Amino acid sequence: MVNLWIYRETSGRLAGTDLTGCKVEALDGSIGKVDKHSDEAAASYLVVDTGPWIFGKHVLLPAGTVSLVDMDEHRVHVDLTKEQIRSAPEFDKEKHLGDPEYHSTLSGYYRGMSHRA
Repeated sequence: MVNLWIYRETSGRLAGTDLTGCKVEALDGSIGKVDKHSDEAAASYLVVDTGPWIFGKHVLLPAGTVSLVDMDEHRVHVDLTKEQIRSAPEFDKEKHLGDPEYHSTLSGYYRGMSHRA
């Protein structure tokens, strides 16, 4: 089973690279920019500010959803559609660090995506 919380080796992401401010591209277009990211072992993620696209919603994307990091273009590509991201549980800054139930909810949502192998 794929670990959603680590970057894929094929993503081109180099450990320690700051992704803050990079544009985020879904399968069907731009969705916002990286507001925050974490490189914690087995708990890596991006927090994406969707801006006016979904009225300022922030979403947490597990690192395993990242398909490509292009630092030349300052873009992070994810293998999710805009609708999958729009429907994702909203980022909860109070729960994301210490609430195992929140982490489990996110894992369940992203594991259920049709793009997952």
